[in-house]
Amino acid sequence: MAALPLDVQNSYRARYRLMRPGWSSSGEQIEALVRGHLTPDSRVLDLGCGRGGMVELFWREVALAAGLDPDARSLAEHRAPGLPVVGGRGENMPFAAESFDLVVCVWVLEHLRSPETVLREVRRVLRPGGHLVFLTPNLRNPLLAFNRLGRALPQLQRRLVPRLYGRVEADTFPVLYRANTEGAIRVLAERAGLQVGLLRVIPDPTYLAFNGFMFRASVMSEGLMPRGWGVHLLGDLSRP
Repeated sequence: MAALPLDVQNSYRARYRLMRPGWSSSGEQIEALVRGHLTPDSRVLDLGCGRGGMVELFWREVALAAGLDPDARSLAEHRAPGLPVVGGRGENMPFAAESFDLVVCVWVLEHLRSPETVLREVRRVLRPGGHLVFLTPNLRNPLLAFNRLGRALPQLQRRLVPRLYGRVEADTFPVLYRANTEGAIRVLAERAGLQVGLLRVIPDPTYLAFNGFMFRASVMSEGLMPRGWGVHLLGDLSRP
């Protein structure tokens, strides 16, 4: 069960946008970044596709799109009928080398036991010049402390994870946060042979905006935090 209805959260996001001209949500920013890499000839992989997400918005516009996920139930219930989906894990992708121009990875890095292994596999399946675009929670943000607590209190996690990651309860999975700071991502990318083209922290004070007072308090708290403590990390890594 979501802690805050999405339409309510979006109404507070609209208010926040008026307060911070030029701000856009993490979902809007990753969609713009992904579409900036697409051409009609693109071959795209949705890594950790679940029931669907970013790639389902444009998969008919590219030469090839496919999804990979280890959860059979999610694949069986994927929202884009006709999109090829494959069962498997990022640590050992069932694809030939240099198969894709773009890998999209949304709300996945936080779950990985061996993120370096996955990034090496991403490099292998990317064509030279190809990109990995990802969105993941930022471990520096205080909200993540609640989700770490959720590992000990599963009921709390089931309420917070849908708000943090935009998932329904059935799609909540254990989180490890081994690739969830700017520093960690830069180190892992270098070890995997990927170049960091973009690594951006995105603030969003609406996750605990249960009412106007909480929204104002969240905005005020955000203003007191270091700039690098925004709730999400958006990244664009490339294979040289």
